[in-house]
Amino acid sequence: DLENFRKLHSKCPGHPENFMTPGVEVCTGPLGQGLSNAVGLALARRHMASKYNRSGFPLFDHAVYAICGDGCLMEGVTSEAASLAGQLELSGLVVLYDDNKITIDGSTDLSFTEDTGKRFEAYGWQVETVEDGDTNLKAITEAVKAARNASKPVLIKVKTTIGFGCPKAGTAHIHGTPLSAEDLGKMRKSAGLPEDKAFHVPKRVLDFYRARGAEGDKAATEWGKLFDRYGEAYPTQHAELQRRLAGDGPPAWWGCLNSASTGPVEA
Repeated sequence: DLENFRKLHSKCPGHPENFMTPGVEVCTGPLGQGLSNAVGLALARRHMASKYNRSGFPLFDHAVYAICGDGCLMEGVTSEAASLAGQLELSGLVVLYDDNKITIDGSTDLSFTEDTGKRFEAYGWQVETVEDGDTNLKAITEAVKAARNASKPVLIKVKTTIGFGCPKAGTAHIHGTPLSAEDLGKMRKSAGLPEDKAFHVPKRVLDFYRARGAEGDKAATEWGKLFDRYGEAYPTQHAELQRRLAGDGPPAWWGCLNSASTGPVEA
């Protein structure tokens, strides 16, 4: 599937769609809607935590993470969503901004020179910066861990070089144009990978991700057990939450809609 990336019928399309690509839960559509989705998810988490969490039952205590680029922050919808997140002090919302100074048209000097950090601070966000996003993975990890515990939404400006390690690094050519075989070979060499092996995944990388997958499965199992115990302690809330998670509406909602034209209806 990776070898068919961005090809018709591939499980790895350039812009994945939910209901079509396994594992994809939302379609973010045009630029800016991904970050706006993240704000919506953080709002949902706060609502669900407020309504259903109980002492000893932290059903909803997760964080929401998003990755965005310059194009995302140019869009008006992003400004509206970010402003709302700041107004509500949506803690647990962490946005990593890939600050590489390149758009598909060229340098951001052509069209996007505002101070994004100051803009988000004005919205009420906490803004942090990682100066070397190309090689300082420890700094990125520490910034994300700290952001998770912040009392407001956090924008982390991660300064990177687009196409790091490639001969065309730092240019718009790397933005959406496939690399030549020669450039790919040079990029693999700079990363310490075999130059002549496409889609090569070192064993230590494969082991790392498989271990993370196993940890995720374990966490999901533990959450399921917590939810079962929650059902024993709070059967009414448990039943309502099960209905919501299944995507079902309240039993009387169709009747409310059908009767809406006759005047106010008590649910």
